[in-house]
Parts: sequence; C-alpha cells; structure tokens
Amino acid sequence: MPELPEVEAARRAIEEHCLGKKIKRSIIADDSKVIDGVSPSDFQASLLGKTVVAAHRKGKNMWLQLDSPPFPSFQFGMAGAIYIKGVAVTKYKRSAVNDTDEWPSKYSKFFIELDDGLEVSFTDKRRFAKVRLLKDPALVPPISELGPDALLEPMTVDEFMSSLSKKKIAIKPLLLDQSYISGIGNWIADEVLYQARIHPLQISSSLSKECCATLNKCIKEVIEKAIDVGADSSQFPNNWIFHSREKKPGKAFVDGKKIEFISAGGRTTAYVPDLQKLSGTQAARAPGKPKRPTSKKSAGWDEEDDGNVDAPASEEEENIGSVKSKKGQNPKGGSKKIPEKRKSKESDDDEDDDDDDNDDDDNDEDGAQKKKRANVTKNKQTKVESTSKKKVQTSQRSKKSKKKAK
Repeated sequence: MPELPEVEAARRAIEEHCLGKKIKRSIIADDSKVIDGVSPSDFQASLLGKTVVAAHRKGKNMWLQLDSPPFPSFQFGMAGAIYIKGVAVTKYKRSAVNDTDEWPSKYSKFFIELDDGLEVSFTDKRRFAKVRLLKDPALVPPISELGPDALLEPMTVDEFMSSLSKKKIAIKPLLLDQSYISGIGNWIADEVLYQARIHPLQISSSLSKECCATLNKCIKEVIEKAIDVGADSSQFPNNWIFHSREKKPGKAFVDGKKIEFISAGGRTTAYVPDLQKLSGTQAARAPGKPKRPTSKKSAGWDEEDDGNVDAPASEEEENIGSVKSKKGQNPKGGSKKIPEKRKSKESDDDEDDDDDDNDDDDNDEDGAQKKKRANVTKNKQTKVESTSKKKVQTSQRSKKSKKKAK
C-alpha cells in the first residue's frame, strides 16, 4: 500500500502545481464505500469556487486546505493514488491505472479542474481508500488517532528507547501500529529492520540502547532517501531488501544473503536470518530454519496473510501457542482439527487486503468450485449406492446357493 514516501510525493506534487488556483469543476464518484459520509452532489458543490491554499499530510493520510472549510481528506488505503494530468507523479505499483487512454480514469473517485485548466484526480481501483469532506481533518479520526509522524515528528533516541522499553510486543508489529508511529507500512518496516540488523520478532522492550539508536537512525534515513527520489522505487539503493521482496521463496537475495519470509503481526515479513538474529532469551528458544511459503503469492511484499511464524512475537504468545497445542490433542495422542477462526472485517487501510482486484471473478470462481465439489459429492454417493446394491445382490445369490445345496 502507499506509505509515507508515496503520499508525501503526492502532497508535494499538489503543493507545486495547484496552490493558489481556484476549483472550477469537480466530479465525485457515486461510490459510498470510498466517498465517506457525504453525497457526491454535496461534495461537488462544496468544492466549486474554492481556492487550494495548502496540501497537508500526516502518516499515510493527506488533505487539501481550501480558502474556507470543509476540506477534502484522503486515506489512501491499499491502492489510492493522486494523478495530475500532464505531470509525472510517483505511482505506487498496485495503484497504477492507465491515465493516458482514459481521463479521468474509470477508477477516479475525486476529480477537480482548476481555473488554469490543470486537472487532478484521486483514483482507487481496489476501493479500500476513503475520501471525506471534513471541517478540520486533523481533529477527527483517523488522523486524530495517529501517533507522531515518522518524518515530521521524529523521536529523539532517548524518547524512542523510553517508549520501546514499555512495549512487550515484537518490534515489527509495533512499527506498523499507526497510533505509535504514523507513516510506516510493511515495506518500510522490513527495510529499516534489515538496515538496523534487527529480527522482526525481537521483543521491543529487549532492544539495547545501541539497537534503539540504530533503528531510529535507519527509520530517518530510509524515509528521507525514498522521498529524495520522489518515492520512485527504481531509484532506491541497490542494497535495500525492497528490491527482492517480490521474488519467489528460495530465489530472494540481498547482497548475496538469502531472504526468508515469515509472519509478524499477521503480515508477510522479509528478513535475512544471517544478519537479523533474535537476541537475549529469545535466541535461546528460537527454532531452526523458518518454513518457506509455498508460492510467490505467499511471499508477497504487501500481503496480509497468516504465513508461518517460527519464533514467538512475545513470551505471552508462546505460552498461548503451547496451550492451544495441548487443547488440540485428543486422549489417544492424535490431534484434532481446530476450527479456523473467521477473519473480522477491517476498516483500517493497514488491515484491508484482497489479492484479487475483481470481486466478480472471485464470485464466479467460488461458484465453479462449489459446483465442482457438489458433482464430486454426487459421484461419491452414486458409487456408494452402487457398491451397496452389489453387496445386497451378492448376499442374496449366496443364500439361494446355500438353500439349493441343502
């Protein structure tokens, strides 16, 4: 999903090309899943004649300040992107839509034309973004609930160490917690932990002052470097783990070191076991080689799957896992299948991910699979009935033979 550098690149593009210009036309999509809390007609009417005064960002959220409220606010979700016609704006890989053949794109949710003819569009082909019209976006959720911005409000080393010392969870999930630090997503978290040589499942409170200082420095450096190149991933340094995060398991390397994929906080996580090792008491109980995902999809660099966790995120999680293991055993020593926990519907952009862009295709596939299963079941029932009938006939012939013999 677009993270701090991508959203900052969009903000800077708006700031460079749109400030001081008046909105003369607007088109808001009739999509209540994305356009949140206001009708398209009311949204459009509120924008007309307003002048763009500033563009603001906190974490992975952006909003436009007009000469009078309310202001449009953008939560980018999984694939939100800003396009300015005729201007190159860095596009997140999964956000990319074809804006050359069709303008505005069919995925456009927010479109404005300025008084000098410049046109701006916010697109979202996966519909996990939220576009709102708010009197003061900074004072209401989700922005009001965000922690300090990783770029604009960095912690000092002492502040960082003090806050980490109170956190009894793994460092990777903590970095993804937008109420702790805002703007860091999956790829940035993996990158800063790799650069700092810290295992993603290392308990935050167990990090030494030296590790805290290194991690704090890496967060700053990675984000600033990504922003310096306009969030253009092709210009990221060659020694970043970023470039190998989409490769197949067993074929992913960085600087000659093998990358493994595990799960941390429910997110697929890339790390280098040779360089990122668990320390302290976690090192003593860490198991061997992690299991590999079975496919490239399992190692997706921004997927939110369960994956395989080989080291516990915390001592509490390890104990819970042990209890679950015992509960899953029957008296004879075998194991019984534990019902799979149903995933709850998440509204936050960090928790929404669907590997397919077309829901209709999913439904068609599900229908085909159900039909196939029904046919298999029917065939099995037919075979069972046929077998039972043959057994009855054989039994009857056997009885008749015995009577004749008597």
